[in-house]
Amino acid sequence: MKTKLALLAAVAALSFAASAQAAAPAIKYIASPNPASPIGAGAIVPAGSELFFVSGIPGDAKAGDTAAQTVDALTKLGKVLTDNGYSFSDVVNAKVYLVADPATGKMDFMGMNNAFKTFFGTATEPNKPSRVTVQIAALAGPGSLVEIELVAAKAPKK
Repeated sequence: MKTKLALLAAVAALSFAASAQAAAPAIKYIASPNPASPIGAGAIVPAGSELFFVSGIPGDAKAGDTAAQTVDALTKLGKVLTDNGYSFSDVVNAKVYLVADPATGKMDFMGMNNAFKTFFGTATEPNKPSRVTVQIAALAGPGSLVEIELVAAKAPKK
């Protein structure tokens, strides 16, 4: 009888452990009220997740306007992500710093946003990170119109 009880207890413990592992929490992306937006309303990152804070990378002034510099910055950020085992699908937050284009005297939010849409919320990268975009007086690199920093996360492994 004691052997049967011990065996039942062991099976129950293993079943509980297996179900706890199978239920490892995932990162939850909160949809934006505007489905056409390339950003989400937020992301819930469960405790125990691995976080990767990627320093801001400016667009190269030689790339051209704000849209082209956004593509340049995100392409460079993509390399940093992949070199460290991450992808754009893992990005939970972005911070975008824009400078007024000297040609217009205004920041080109639409140009940045249109370029941003080609990296997030796509068929290959469906996740949409939360994001803040601010206009600043200048960036450290001469002629740079945009700088972007990212936070990526991977949920705890099962």
